[in-house]
Amino acid sequence: MNFTDQLFAQTVVPVLVPLPSARPYSYAVPDGMAVEPGSIVQVPLGPRQVAGVVWDGETDGVDPKKLRAITHCFDCPPLGEDMRRFVDWVSDYTLAPPGLVVRMALRAPAAFDPEPWIEGIEPTGKLPDRMTDARRRVMEIAAEAGAWSRSGLAHAAGVTPSVIEGLMKQEAFRSVRLPPAPAVAAPDTGYGRANLSEAQQAAAEALVETVRQPGFSATLLEGVTGSGKTEVYFEAIAAALDAGRQVLILLPEIALTQAFIDRFHARFGAPPAEWHSDVSPRQREKIWRQVAEGRVRIVAGARSALFLPFKELGLVVVDEEHDPAYKQEERTFYHARDMAVVRASIGGFPAILASATPSIETRVNASQGRYRHVTLSARFGEADLPSLSLVDMRRAPPARGRFVSPTLHTEIAATIARGEQALLFLNRRGYAPLTLCRVCGHRFQCPDCSTWLVDHRLRGRLQCHHCGFEVPRPEACPECGTLDHLVACGPGVERIAEEMLTDFPEARTILLSSDLAGGARRLRRELEAIADGEADIIIGTQLVAKGHHFPLMSLVGAIDADLGLSNGDPRAAERTFQLLHQVTGRAGRSGLKSRGLIQTWQPEHPVMQALASGDASAFYEREIDERLRAGLPPFGRLAAIIVSANSRREAEAHARALRAAAPETDEIETLGPAEAPLAVLRGRHRFRLLVQATRRAPVQAYLRAVIAAAPPPRGSVQVQIDVDPQSFL
Repeated sequence: MNFTDQLFAQTVVPVLVPLPSARPYSYAVPDGMAVEPGSIVQVPLGPRQVAGVVWDGETDGVDPKKLRAITHCFDCPPLGEDMRRFVDWVSDYTLAPPGLVVRMALRAPAAFDPEPWIEGIEPTGKLPDRMTDARRRVMEIAAEAGAWSRSGLAHAAGVTPSVIEGLMKQEAFRSVRLPPAPAVAAPDTGYGRANLSEAQQAAAEALVETVRQPGFSATLLEGVTGSGKTEVYFEAIAAALDAGRQVLILLPEIALTQAFIDRFHARFGAPPAEWHSDVSPRQREKIWRQVAEGRVRIVAGARSALFLPFKELGLVVVDEEHDPAYKQEERTFYHARDMAVVRASIGGFPAILASATPSIETRVNASQGRYRHVTLSARFGEADLPSLSLVDMRRAPPARGRFVSPTLHTEIAATIARGEQALLFLNRRGYAPLTLCRVCGHRFQCPDCSTWLVDHRLRGRLQCHHCGFEVPRPEACPECGTLDHLVACGPGVERIAEEMLTDFPEARTILLSSDLAGGARRLRRELEAIADGEADIIIGTQLVAKGHHFPLMSLVGAIDADLGLSNGDPRAAERTFQLLHQVTGRAGRSGLKSRGLIQTWQPEHPVMQALASGDASAFYEREIDERLRAGLPPFGRLAAIIVSANSRREAEAHARALRAAAPETDEIETLGPAEAPLAVLRGRHRFRLLVQATRRAPVQAYLRAVIAAAPPPRGSVQVQIDVDPQSFL
C-alpha cells in the first residue's frame, strides 16, 4: 500500500521543507489531525518552526514515537498532484535540492491561513423614518447589489459614513460577513473582441483549436514585429477561460510592461493579476491564496509565477519566448520557457510560445514537428516593416569624441523635422564602461569583481553592475593624485544622450535605462509619454526592444550594433540578431514609412547581412547548421559546473578534483577547469567546467556521479550546477 492509499490511516508522513534538503523528512501525524499529499503544514526543524508540504512516497515503517510531530495543518488548499510532480521534475532535471524548488511554491507564507472576512451590511427592507436625498441614493444603490462594505457603499453613493451609520440605527441595514475582496476583477471574454485581419483570424482559430483539444500540445506563434501576436493569443486565452480553466502568461520583464496590462484590460474588461517583484507583499499574499482557491483566473507574471499553486491551470503562454530574462541563475538554475512547457506536459494542457525571433531551440522543435507552428508574416493593417541599412563605421566614422555617424545624424535631423520620433539603441547602461587616468593609466576596477566600474555621470557615481559596489566619481586620480585628467572610455546611453542634447538642443530627448532614479514607475510614465508623442529623440538600452508600441517612431539607429558579437558565447550571433531585429521593429508600427540604420564595424558578419537583407530564414538555417555540426543545443547538451571560493587556490583545487572525478564516456566530455571570464564575482574566485554531451546522453546521472566521486566541498568552496547554461561568464 502506498502513501496515498494510506491517507488517513498512516501516522507517519514525509514532509518536504523549503530548505536545501535532498529529500523529505518524516514526521508523526498527531491524533485528530488529517493530512493528505500536498497539505501545507508547520513542522519543527531544530529549534525552529517551518512550513512544509506533505509529500508523496513511503516512510519505511518508521516508529512514530521516535519522530517529532506536525504542529499545525494550515487551512489552505493543498498543492495538487501536478504541482508536486512538477517540483520533483524540476529538481531532478536541474539537480537542485527539491526543498529549494518547493520553496519557490511557498513564497507567501502569510497566505497559508484564510483571508479574514469583511464586515459588511445589507438592506433589511425597512425604510428609515425620514428619507433624505442622501439616504435615498444609498437605498437605491444598495437595492441593486445587495451586500456592501460600509465604506464601499458610502463611496458609491457619494455620501459620508455618518449617513450609513444613521441608516444602521434606523435598522434599514443589518450587519453581514462578506468574503474577502477579489485580487482583481473577473475577466470578461466577450468584452472587447479585436477586429482581426484574415491572417490573424486564421492564426487565432489554430490556437483556439489547441485549447479545445484535450491533452498537451506546444505551439510556436511566430510573427513579425507589429503583426498582432498578442491579440491572436488573447483569443486562445478567452477560449481557455470559457472552458473554466485558469491561464498563466509569462512575460520577461513584467515591471516594464504596463502597455501589455493596458491591452489586456481593453480586451477583457479587467487587468490580470500581476506577479513580480514590484507587487506589494500584501497583494502577493492575496494573489497566491486566490490562485490556489481558483478565484484568480489569470496571472501575468515574471518567471517565478510558474510556481504559483494554480487550482485549474489550463493554458500557459510564454511571450517573447526567446528572451534571456527567462533564465534563472541564482539558487535554482532553470529556464522558465522550458519549464513552462514541462508544466503544461505534466498537467496535460497546451503551451503557446510567442516571438518575432524565436530561439534556435524552439525553431528546431517546430521544424521537427514536436511543436506546432503558427505564423504571421505581415504587420497588421497597412504598416510595412522598416527598411534596414548597414552603416559601415570604417567608411563613415563619427567625429572624434562622437559616436553617432554622419549618416545616422542626418536621418535624425530629417525625422525630427517631419515631427516624427527617432530611437537610438545602445545596450550599455551609464555614461561610459571604463574610466582611466590619462597621466598614470590607472583604471577604476571593482574591488570585489574582475570588472571595470561603470561611470554613471547623472548620479555622479562609479558602479559595478555585477555586485552593486559604487563610489562617488572623483575629481582626482586616486593613484597619482592628478586633477581633471580622468577620461571616460567608450559610450553608454548617457553619453549618447549628451551628444544628442548638444546637437539637437531644441529636441525633446528622453533617456530610458533600468538604473535611472524613479525605477519602474518612472519608466512607465516615460514610455507613456513617448507613445503620446511627447518626445522627439529616445535613447535606450535593451528594455526599449520589449514589444512597446510607439506610433510616431519612424527611425531606429543601433549604436555599436556588433557589441554582443565580441565574446565567445555560442549564442552571441543568435542574441545579437534577436535584439537588433526586435529593436528595429519598433519603427513604423502605425503605418509611417520607417527606416533602421545599424552602425557596425563588421558589416560582412552573417548577422549583419541577415538583418540588412531581411532574410531571417537564411540566418536561422545557417545558425542551425552550425549548431548541428558542432553538436551544440538543441542537437547536443551542455551543463556547467561553477566552483567558487574565497581564494583562487581553493576554487582551482576543487575544480581540478571534480575534473579528476569525471568518468570517461564516449557520449559525454568534460572540458576544463578554466578560470571563468568573470574570474572574481562578489569577492569569490570562480572556475568553470563545461560538460558537453550528445542529445540522448544521461547528463544528470553523469553530473551526480561526478559530484559523488569528488571530495565534498570544504571551507569556503561552493559548487553550482547549471544545466542548459545561457551565460558563460
